[in-house]
Amino acid sequence: MCGVFGVRSRERDVARLTYFGLFALQHRGQESAGIAVSEGGRVTALREMGLVPQVFDEDKLAALPGEVAIGHTRYSTTGGAHWSNAQPLVHHGAARTVALAHNGNLVDPTPLRDELLASGVRIASTSDTEVIAGLLGRDPAPLPEAVAASMQRLEGAYSTVAIAGGTLVAFRDPLGIRPLTLGRIGDDWVVASETCALDLVGADVVRDVLPGEVVWVDDDGCHSAQAVPRSRSAACIFEHVYFARPDSTLGGTGVHAARVRMGQRLAEEAPADADLVMPIPDSGTPAAIGFAKGSGIPYEEGLIKNRYVGRTFIEPDQELRRQGIRLKFNPLDEIAGKRLVIVDDSIVRGNTMRALVQMLGDGGAAEVHVRISSPPVVSPCFYGIDMADQAELAAAHRSVEEMREHVGATSLHYLSLDGMQWATGIPEDDVCRACFTRSYPTRVPSDRLAAKLRFEGVASR
Repeated sequence: MCGVFGVRSRERDVARLTYFGLFALQHRGQESAGIAVSEGGRVTALREMGLVPQVFDEDKLAALPGEVAIGHTRYSTTGGAHWSNAQPLVHHGAARTVALAHNGNLVDPTPLRDELLASGVRIASTSDTEVIAGLLGRDPAPLPEAVAASMQRLEGAYSTVAIAGGTLVAFRDPLGIRPLTLGRIGDDWVVASETCALDLVGADVVRDVLPGEVVWVDDDGCHSAQAVPRSRSAACIFEHVYFARPDSTLGGTGVHAARVRMGQRLAEEAPADADLVMPIPDSGTPAAIGFAKGSGIPYEEGLIKNRYVGRTFIEPDQELRRQGIRLKFNPLDEIAGKRLVIVDDSIVRGNTMRALVQMLGDGGAAEVHVRISSPPVVSPCFYGIDMADQAELAAAHRSVEEMREHVGATSLHYLSLDGMQWATGIPEDDVCRACFTRSYPTRVPSDRLAAKLRFEGVASR
């Protein structure tokens, strides 16, 4: 996942705007946050582990003056969760200094990383992001041409913002796997992972950054070029299912409305004889609303979610670990004796769903019918989702009936692939559905193992 944001303005407080942009993108990554600014061509960056409001305060923002800023919230897919991998990364290359923030994942960055190291480029992190920065930093060509040349060597997903020489630059892989949107506040240009961040800072949405496009903003305004030819789009459909914020728009489709339609279609495909429809909050809420509309079964909030447990550094004792699901969810008394339909967006490993079903049963539910507003997840992602390897994916080696037994539900049904596609309103040929179909838009490792920690322990030269 990860969230990126960038702005260039000589009149506005760009660090503060970036802070609020990141605040809107916090759902895309909670491991670390950072902001880099450029003042008169000099780059300053502040990045730390933690959530956006934990990393920044008034004093820190005041220490980041400039006319260009980029920001990042991290969710790791290549490289562990430690400070050296927090972004934006600042790379001092032979040709230019680059501050860079990246959402996505390169399929196999090892050859490019080895090439950079062999040429004397110093790499201080274990993420794939510094490979991109290293390519830009050593290329003496003008910045747009250096970006284009680098893009032609990259494979995988990258929606990227960067600062070099006082210029704000944004570019997106030729498949457009991860979202990136261009906006405007008055005469100033803004770029962000999702439209919700543009809304928060008062920017008007102009358009998506096109797949394979590079956009740069300098003293002469906003410019763009098609850096890499686009053959097809492969936008991640899981953004519509789960990742993107409900109030964002992706590819012209409102995310909340798409998720409600998924629930309505699920009610048609897999009806249930039940008393209440309830979501697994918050991910299952829009689809549960749709299921209730489509089925006519009343919608109720049956689970209360503790929204403050996403980032705790205190390890629970053994008894609390045994009831670990209650750290996050607790059922209401109203479920006792009721036949429930519980709706969520997906099942990955199945452990959480199994614990929830058991907890609802212990709370007195007469029946628990599980409905999932996407197809079974059967294959890992190599484009920026930290999904388990295939052996750990619960549905990869189980039938639907075996999955029902695995989670302990009265019944279990998934939304069909066609139903999910219909709900997004996007043509099948324009999306990546690899986690549901095992059909990838690029080459992937032959063993289909996502080596997240491939560079950990490797000494940089």
